[in-house]
Amino acid sequence: MSYASAPDEAIFCVDRLLEYMGQDEKALNTVVKIVRDGIGPGVEPLNMAGEAIRDARFMEARRILHNLRGSIGNLGAKRYVAASLALELALQEGRIMEIPLLFTALEGELKLVHDHAGAWLDQHSGRAAAR
Repeated sequence: MSYASAPDEAIFCVDRLLEYMGQDEKALNTVVKIVRDGIGPGVEPLNMAGEAIRDARFMEARRILHNLRGSIGNLGAKRYVAASLALELALQEGRIMEIPLLFTALEGELKLVHDHAGAWLDQHSGRAAAR
């Protein structure tokens, strides 16, 4: 199964994180903060990686993508992680022809994570309370 055909729970799922933290009000508040912090930067880090790629600064792009993968991966975003790893590997191996398609796929996965995380925050009074 490719990352694109993975189920929705592979897009965004903080259930395990909540379980690990005790599934109480304190855990929920902590996870709400983690989710807010995870999606807070929006697409800016990915835009920075795209700029680095356009300027052929592949090592810098990989560093940015690696850091973003860590923060988004904390949100149970398995599809995003798989897409990011594919792009990072293409950058490392110099597979220039694959990079635009992989980058576009990663943009799509990040949008899905943001959409799902935003809906989760709305459901758990996170984003609505922050407005």
